[in-house]
Amino acid sequence: MKFKLAVLFGFLIWIITYILTGIINPIFTTNLPGINIIVPIILIITTGFFGILYIRNFDTNEVMEGFTAGLIFVLVDIACDSIFLLYPHAKNLIFSDYTFHLFSMIVLTLLITTFLGYLAQMNIDLK
Repeated sequence: MKFKLAVLFGFLIWIITYILTGIINPIFTTNLPGINIIVPIILIITTGFFGILYIRNFDTNEVMEGFTAGLIFVLVDIACDSIFLLYPHAKNLIFSDYTFHLFSMIVLTLLITTFLGYLAQMNIDLK
């Protein structure tokens, strides 16, 4: 378990998701009003990328490491949401429906990181 690396990656996932949501959201709100698919898509891409970077450092017990990394990513996301957005009452696309954001973020992050750990333990011989 590389706790500092997992916290760093969790923070990077949060900040990249927040920044890209702010940049890309105006394009979709004018063309597709009422559809909030931007945050989950960005979360899937960033979690997959940083999950791969994290899990490739381990040679044993990758599934458990992936699940643990997912838990840390979720805790960092909740902490950053609370510190930077909930307490200052900042208006953001993420908080239009926070319970949906929280539930989808937890499910997506844990599924992605655990599945990446499962894939990392497989021996694949491409011929």
